[in-house]
Amino acid sequence: MKIKKSKVVVVGCGLVGSSTAFSLVTQGVCDEILMIDINKERALGEVMDLRDTIKYLDRNVKVRTGTYAECGDADIIVITAGAPPQKGQTRLDTLEVSAKIVKTIVDPIMASGFDGIFLVVSNPVDIMAHYVYKLSGLPKNQVIGTGSALDTSRLQNFIAELVNVDPRSVYAYSMGEHGDSQMVPWSTVTVAGKSFQDIIQDNKEMLGEVDLDEIVKKTTKEGWEIYNRKGTTYYGIATTCVGIIKAILYDENRIIPVSTLLEGEYGQEEVFAGVPTILNRTGAADILEIHMTEEELGKFIDSVNVIREYTNKIL
Repeated sequence: MKIKKSKVVVVGCGLVGSSTAFSLVTQGVCDEILMIDINKERALGEVMDLRDTIKYLDRNVKVRTGTYAECGDADIIVITAGAPPQKGQTRLDTLEVSAKIVKTIVDPIMASGFDGIFLVVSNPVDIMAHYVYKLSGLPKNQVIGTGSALDTSRLQNFIAELVNVDPRSVYAYSMGEHGDSQMVPWSTVTVAGKSFQDIIQDNKEMLGEVDLDEIVKKTTKEGWEIYNRKGTTYYGIATTCVGIIKAILYDENRIIPVSTLLEGEYGQEEVFAGVPTILNRTGAADILEIHMTEEELGKFIDSVNVIREYTNKIL
């Protein structure tokens, strides 16, 4: 009898990659983590530091450096390597440089015989996920971008603060681009089953006038608010990655708004965008096509068109 061990590869040992590995280790999510970076000494340093945590954790997760040739038996490969946006840029401004980096990663990984799931973090993530899908030739369910998953967490935090509840009691999605054009289908937002729009109407004395557009703007800009204070973001996106990885490895059928290929859903074809998606051991198993108002659908399509415009530049 052969017992299959779970193996996750993290490509890119910068702050996002190393924080993802740290979260995987401390939560004991998988059996083995392979860390790869063009700077081999940096990768080794991260591995050495992570190994020092094992004594005080609940599980001995094996962490080591490796090469692309060792990716053939991996379950999930997380791509965090890319070109970080500089001050004044948007994520879309990093497109060409990130695409070149991603190609140097995907080609040798596929040469190793890899047939697992790619989780793409590199920005602009919707476009990079589509590019990885094309480069890899894997089925669409096996290539996922983190998409609007982190934006959704930020959105739920803002709503929860407004009505003074636990963010985990808020059910809301940010959708479309992980970027400036993302949108929120407010008609579907609930707090413990009650429509958020009804909550606003029923609590005008407490809440006053709620500016929904301002909440979307805050959600969109939150990453830059963090960037301006500490130079980059990593805890939020790293924990988001691990949430997605757990949903896959543990076969959870959990719904998370990730970037996946649309093939007719929401009237859109051949484009990756952030939409609520059922995640399990097969990857992106199915898309939850929620009902939106005509105005909301129009905003979603506008966001998707931004993604499509930039995707066409590299495909």
